[in-house]
Amino acid sequence: MQEVIRGLFRGAKRGVMTAKKGRNFYKGNRTGSMGSHTKHGGYVIDLDKVRTYVVPDFSGCDLKPYVARSSEKRMAGFEEYLADVESQIF
Repeated sequence: MQEVIRGLFRGAKRGVMTAKKGRNFYKGNRTGSMGSHTKHGGYVIDLDKVRTYVVPDFSGCDLKPYVARSSEKRMAGFEEYLADVESQIF
């Protein structure tokens, strides 16, 4: 029984694994590589690894990026919401 308790305390003081604790641990920040290092200390960017984003054409869109201050607030209570959901289900 004492060994179990001793093991619980050992695991409890371990804490969060960071790059400063433990060897051969690199957490990273999910950015990924965009190239490779050269043997002379430089860095060569590989254009196949560079992220490119395709944005659709919004030139004819009537939507605005923000909500106007003059728009009315819609405060529906839970009962009204529940009645609306139940009417759609049944």
